[in-house]
Amino acid sequence: MADLSIELAGLRLANPLLSASGTFGHGVEMTPLVSFESLGGWVSKTVTAQPRAGNAMPRIHETAAGFLNSIGLENKGIDHYQEATLPSVLAERARHPHTIVVTNLGGHTAEEFAQLAQRLDEVEGIDAFEINLSCPNVDGGKLPYSTDPARAEEVMAGVRRVTQKPLFAKVSPNVTRVDEIAKGCEAGGADAITACNTLLGMAVDWRRGRPRLATGAGGYSGAGVMPVALRCAWQCAQAVAIPIIGCGGIRSAEDVMEFVAVGCAAVQVGTASFSDPSCLARMGQELSDLLDREGGRPLSEWVGTLEVPPQTPWRQTQERQTPGC
Repeated sequence: MADLSIELAGLRLANPLLSASGTFGHGVEMTPLVSFESLGGWVSKTVTAQPRAGNAMPRIHETAAGFLNSIGLENKGIDHYQEATLPSVLAERARHPHTIVVTNLGGHTAEEFAQLAQRLDEVEGIDAFEINLSCPNVDGGKLPYSTDPARAEEVMAGVRRVTQKPLFAKVSPNVTRVDEIAKGCEAGGADAITACNTLLGMAVDWRRGRPRLATGAGGYSGAGVMPVALRCAWQCAQAVAIPIIGCGGIRSAEDVMEFVAVGCAAVQVGTASFSDPSCLARMGQELSDLLDREGGRPLSEWVGTLEVPPQTPWRQTQERQTPGC
């Protein structure tokens, strides 16, 4: 049986599979369908300082290859998370020590991100924080901390000052140079990069002359985004020395291995869980079976095995930002 264990930012995981923030609740909601020990890690919904009602309805629209959402980080705030949610999550964590708990944090300012991390810093059983720099459904989709490397560095540095827990910086694909954002996060103290969040997209009801989402545009996720997410993960892996967590469109063990080949130490699975809530419970075994058929090499030996010809215009050693025509 192939060894799927990995080291991620100083943490030992039984396998590279993590849930994606916003798609799995806080984890405990899914225990009837997915056992805690079947994953390498569970990532919470984004937790904010104050409760958020989220955006107006409609805020989900299914597309041919995924769906659009404009949830707007709906959550009950950090007080409720700490008092009502964490006890159940940490009870599961105590029973399954090889499955890590990652709390995703969202703030409006660099100071707010730091305050959230500081408040949860001493909670034993939270293994890492994922810093959500990139949700497209708040602040008018302006993405202030995921479009400017300096501001991304500012946020990560502020959080780094208040905690020694591993920090995962979740970046946006809606930028020209995602690798530069990743560099800013690394400079600020990030221990890993999650690449990436949703693509900005929209759908319209042309008969009524209205958008399908109340906010007009929203975040597009699902199978259709995988080529873009894969490219983002590859660019980040080429740009930084810290691990990359691939995220976007993953539905199978074969998809996982594409992200691993471009340099990802781990992956997150999200939208696939909506159509098949138990997919994450099976994917670990499917991944092990796949690697057994390929000779049984440990997963860690497959990380970054992609070889790209040096003449390709997308190589990070070149200064051009876009490929030639």
